[in-house]
Amino acid sequence: MENLNILLCCGAGMSSGFLAQKARKAVKKKGLKVRIEAKSESEAAANLSSINILLLGPHYESHKDEFRKLAKPFDVPVEVIPQKIYGTLDGEKLLDFALEIIENKK
Repeated sequence: MENLNILLCCGAGMSSGFLAQKARKAVKKKGLKVRIEAKSESEAAANLSSINILLLGPHYESHKDEFRKLAKPFDVPVEVIPQKIYGTLDGEKLLDFALEIIENKK
């Protein structure tokens, strides 16, 4: 598997930071080459050229189309993290969710 970069985005990057930390543990456990970061909304747009997928916190559902327009020139998929994953901070399920979207994009 190629090196992948997954970016999580929420308002200030705080809650997504906890989820990213859990997902990094899942990456390590599975021995994958995946980098997972959490950024604030304002930082996310500046990182689109260097990521494979942008995942938004559920509370950013209403901003999804806006982010998709920004991400389109970079061919980066933008999806909303399911509440069940976000609310339980399930890093393993988040990783699986992101990898499935990236794989289906190919």
